[in-house]
Amino acid sequence: MDAKTLKFFFNQFEHQSIYKGYTELNSGHINDTFFIETEGKTNYILQRINHKIFKDVAGLVNNKVLVSNHLKSKFSNKSDKDLDQKVLSFVKVKNSDLHYFKKGQDFWNLMIFINNSVTHETVKDKGIAFEAGKLLGNFLNNTSDFESNQLIDVIPNFHDMSFRYSQYENALKNASNVRLQNAEKYTKLVADLKEEMHILQHLKEAGEIPTRVTHNDTKISNSLFDKNNKGICMIDTDTVMPGIIHYDFGDAIRTICNTATEDEKNLEKVTFNLEFYEAYKKGFLEETKASLSEIELKYLPLAAKTMIFIMALRFLTDYLNNDVYYKTIYQDHNLDRAKNQFKLIESFYKKML
Repeated sequence: MDAKTLKFFFNQFEHQSIYKGYTELNSGHINDTFFIETEGKTNYILQRINHKIFKDVAGLVNNKVLVSNHLKSKFSNKSDKDLDQKVLSFVKVKNSDLHYFKKGQDFWNLMIFINNSVTHETVKDKGIAFEAGKLLGNFLNNTSDFESNQLIDVIPNFHDMSFRYSQYENALKNASNVRLQNAEKYTKLVADLKEEMHILQHLKEAGEIPTRVTHNDTKISNSLFDKNNKGICMIDTDTVMPGIIHYDFGDAIRTICNTATEDEKNLEKVTFNLEFYEAYKKGFLEETKASLSEIELKYLPLAAKTMIFIMALRFLTDYLNNDVYYKTIYQDHNLDRAKNQFKLIESFYKKML
């Protein structure tokens, strides 16, 4: 993507800023995200949404805006000019749509950049883990009175374990012999864990765990901090939709308690950090404990294990499918990601016993 093209898309939105330059941000597997620097004080985040993955982009952007507006309503001073520095704020297109699209082109949306903010790919101390737990807890608390049926399912069956197993089993049938052989150790693990990995889904389907507004992509890089590592807000709300809190808690633990990035090939570096788990859980429960049911609290540890597993399964499925979903930069990238997550599950077992 070149500067001229990005400037064109940036200028389709309703702002008063003058484009200066851009930097591509590389934290996501699916969408393309760019930091847009302007001549003034306000900078922006311009996002190209992958409509091959997200079939209803208009609904996706509407979800994000609805939830952001609801979060803004929680501030006592709703006319605060700095509110767009505390919560994600979206810029309309010049024709008043929430996203830009023309036939034959891509889908784009624009957000105001939150100044003096930082993100982390990995957690380096328990203070960050604690703050991240509070951020997610605050997000879930402040959206607990939002009717989740107002939101579309951006990706239907996103965390549905039966659906993910069905995808995986289809991939097994169609995979090349080479990829099947490379993945053999891990396909056996998937079979062994199948029953346990359906527990949360069965509880959800039975109505024993309530459906709420959930973020659904709570990796640590989607928690925004200030320069002093105090939490600001949750970001990257593309997958905000109805779900259960275990999806969010578990996915956060998956990244916060991994001592390495999910692309790390040296599995000796991949362990489950129990200290970070306890710190994150403490921050999370400070914000949510009063509103969670006994059964929701009981299954928080299983949530961590389940969400580590579901990502391992998805990476493995994509590898067997010849890498059609996640962006990869080398041939066995998705297999290495899957190995990484399975190693984290192994470490989780040992640390939690």
